[in-house]
Amino acid sequence: MPPAFLPRVGAVPAPALAAVPLAQPAADAKAPAPLPDPQPPSVEDALRSGVLIVVSKASQHMHVFKDGEAWDSTPVSTGRRGHATPAGVFPILQKQLLHRSNIYSNAPMPFMQRLTWSGIAIHAGRLPGYAASHGCIRVPYGFARSLYGLTKATATTVVIANEPIRSDDHARSFALALRPPQLPATGSPPRAALALATRMASPPVPAPPRTPFAQPVAAAIEPAVAITGQTIQLAATASLAESEAHWAQLLNVRPELGRFRKAVVPAIVGSRRVFRLRVSAPDAHAYCSRLKSAGIACFNVI
Repeated sequence: MPPAFLPRVGAVPAPALAAVPLAQPAADAKAPAPLPDPQPPSVEDALRSGVLIVVSKASQHMHVFKDGEAWDSTPVSTGRRGHATPAGVFPILQKQLLHRSNIYSNAPMPFMQRLTWSGIAIHAGRLPGYAASHGCIRVPYGFARSLYGLTKATATTVVIANEPIRSDDHARSFALALRPPQLPATGSPPRAALALATRMASPPVPAPPRTPFAQPVAAAIEPAVAITGQTIQLAATASLAESEAHWAQLLNVRPELGRFRKAVVPAIVGSRRVFRLRVSAPDAHAYCSRLKSAGIACFNVI
């Protein structure tokens, strides 16, 4: 365990620290309320002055409009079976030129444009001619670079359709016919409370003061020996606070996760320090499959 997580010398004897039970929040303490997602512009507004992106999973194709005119289109590769790309209407939550996956082995995601905090994004990637991703929307490298320069978070709307779309005109009319705007297949809107390091997302969730016991290790990073049953990983974040915020938002969308045993495990991936958010239960692997079908990223660990 790195020195940053050790108490001050003399503050608590080493044997006592090992025996401290998991800290519980004070009875009158309230967790920060989830930050609301930024809402995408209406389809009409995006067509009037902005960017409208329409993706058909059935056709494996993307149509892009700029200020109401067809800008370009491209083949795509969406989520394969078990890793479904959710259908619905989404904002651009975050953009990053050289992002790496927090879930899937630090995989590169160039020109990443995040649609949900559960791991769905548009980015450059391999297009084998069929749905093959872990839920993201892959586009050709050159197209991803141009699209990245075209979009703005406050003026871009992304529509993901299950239905086949035949042409630009069909894509425009399909998007305009959405009344009211659809929500993702899970029935809940994507949550934007996870404040990852970003130039354009919502303000970060405030972290507790940096004092030796303001955020006890035992309260958030549980020992690996406590993990029993099947274990799945839900995220690998850049900080402990981000893992806790991600967990809070998952509980908000999927309250049944409260029955799982949670642990945040620090690790080094390449040259990066990450915090792996993992949960365990006897049926965790089956539950992970249901999460992936709903477009929420996870994978089996043990």
